Amino acid sequence: MSKLQSDAVREAISGIMTDSKDKNRKFVETIELQIGLKNYDPQKDKRFSGSVKLPHIPRPKMKICMLGDAQHVEEAEKIGLESMDVEALKKLNKNKKLVKKLAKKYHAFLASEAVIKQIPRLLGPGLNKAGMKVPNTCLSPRIS
Repeated sequence: MSKLQSDAVREAISGIMTDSKDKNRKFVETIELQIGLKNYDPQKDKRFSGSVKLPHIPRPKMKICMLGDAQHVEEAEKIGLESMDVEALKKLNKNKKLVKKLAKKYHAFLASEAVIKQIPRLLGPGLNKAGMKVPNTCLSPRIS
């Protein structure tokens, strides 16, 4: 392994960014950076755990929908999140067009533990075809 200068990394990233602007894709491209540390075994030594605060908001206007039981729906409405309960999901009646419309309307979904198991049954097989993002489970009794 060799050491990389920060200028070389910055130059490579700027090259990738200009190249991505030249080729318009119909999907979001991702870039992964893998860093290897000498004499560090991640299985034994867990000293690099935690989170990093980004200098900017990745999606300032991100739309999230709460799919939940009555308690989570009520809490979501209090903090300004859009929400749907089980009855609203049943009204979609496995209609592929309505499920696709729901999937395109939001960037992400949160779901109550009780509801997440019912989602495939309520929304039908069109769920994956519609490109619906897999909901994250809301484990705690409170959202915030």
